Amino acid sequence: MYSEFDREIGEERVEQERQARINAASAALKQQGREQCGCGATISQARRRVHPSATRCLECQVIVEKEAYLK
Repeated sequence: MYSEFDREIGEERVEQERQARINAASAALKQQGREQCGCGATISQARRRVHPSATRCLECQVIVEKEAYLK
């Protein structure tokens, strides 16, 4: 069985990992995006205005998200 101490340590670890993921996501949102996608297409002004940290054109982003969703 797990003791109360073990449970508290586990909860602290989960919270630390959650906060680390939040911090990483926040840092990613603050990053400056690019004007060119890896495929060579230009990332539209509208996309960069809505998502300043965009590194892919909309078409490539859709492909990446579909692949992630289907895993």
